[in-house]
Amino acid sequence: MGQQAIIALSIFLITYGLIISEKVHRTIVSILGGALMVAFGVIDQEVAIHHIDFNTIGLLVGMMVMVTITAETGLFKFIAIWAAKKVKGDPIKTLIILGLITAVGSAFLDNVTTVLLVVPVTFSVTRRLNLNPIPFLMTEIFASNIGGTATMIGDPPNIMIGSAVKELTFLAFIKNLSLVCAIILVVTIVIMAFFYRKGLTTKPELVANLMKLDEKKEIVDHNLLRKCLFALGLTIAGFFLHQFIHVETATIALFGAFLLLLMAGEKHLEYALEKVEWTTLFFFIGLFVIVAGLVETGIIASVAKQAMEWTGGDLKATTFLILWMSAIASAFVDNIPFVATMIPMIKEMGNMGITNLDPLWWSLALGACLGGNGTLIGASANLVVAGLAGKEGYHISFVKYLIIGFPLMILSIIISSVYVYLRYLM
Repeated sequence: MGQQAIIALSIFLITYGLIISEKVHRTIVSILGGALMVAFGVIDQEVAIHHIDFNTIGLLVGMMVMVTITAETGLFKFIAIWAAKKVKGDPIKTLIILGLITAVGSAFLDNVTTVLLVVPVTFSVTRRLNLNPIPFLMTEIFASNIGGTATMIGDPPNIMIGSAVKELTFLAFIKNLSLVCAIILVVTIVIMAFFYRKGLTTKPELVANLMKLDEKKEIVDHNLLRKCLFALGLTIAGFFLHQFIHVETATIALFGAFLLLLMAGEKHLEYALEKVEWTTLFFFIGLFVIVAGLVETGIIASVAKQAMEWTGGDLKATTFLILWMSAIASAFVDNIPFVATMIPMIKEMGNMGITNLDPLWWSLALGACLGGNGTLIGASANLVVAGLAGKEGYHISFVKYLIIGFPLMILSIIISSVYVYLRYLM
């Protein structure tokens, strides 16, 4: 290992250690870690900027602006009361229904957009019933990553895999991944409901008060709501069509956001930009630069290549190694550069004698997407939810998340292993 690789690995380990310890705010640590990568010459500034995924950043900004303006209409309060009344205010059933809504939304939008829409609804419901929102938020994080695994557009790794392998179409992802994702989702939500059941109680009078509410009265600006729904509808349609119109999701989201600002009036501009989660965005930027140091010094590539050599080209061994290695790596390292490294390696294995690469592609998708549930920094949606929770005064710590998230992630990969073996390897 060269000197630059040792420096990169040292910065990475120290940065992650500080993030886990939570002694210093993770955004400060992340940006300083990224700056050190450049200062020590591991990468130059141009390379660092190249590695920042501005599609993710732009997508977040666009959706945050739209969600902020839409929240002013009272729509989220309407949805909150409507959903809670449908399950008669039962806290456990409310947790289940919000988890299911999040998973379905994440399958057809991206995870981050979905949690940005669902989290305000969650806070509104939990305030009405005087419940701790953390169990609901944790369930929604897990559900968003599981739901996003089921389709090609649900999670960035799937988009990358689908783009690299033309025969893996939108329908192929649904056909191969939706069943196992549905099983994992049901198991996860049942475990979460059981784990938190003692804290999910509310007073009968709060339920009675909730049932008396007229959700229609929560809509305070019908004219603005129409404009918001038009912009959101146009943006969501763009997400569905982006693989055909060849316009990135960030462009679609930013177009939708600023079209809405044009229709709603510039009086909303400053307030909407104030509400953008800038601390979360800068955390992402620092993280992208830190991981860039590992990519550019060849650390990620060498680890993946060494792992491939261990299997000796055996299909079963390689399949399970990719599944588990992807899951563990994606829990701690951003899955986008990892998947970018793995795609050419799996293609190369096709040249080395493995004729059926399907098990490897589906294992990579399952591992990289589901692995995001393992830690608080494993996926974008996790950090966005944590950021929104922090603004409301609820702290989701790295360690407390790890205690619940990592075992659930391991369970999901065990279920995936059984599924992959029965479907592709028997």
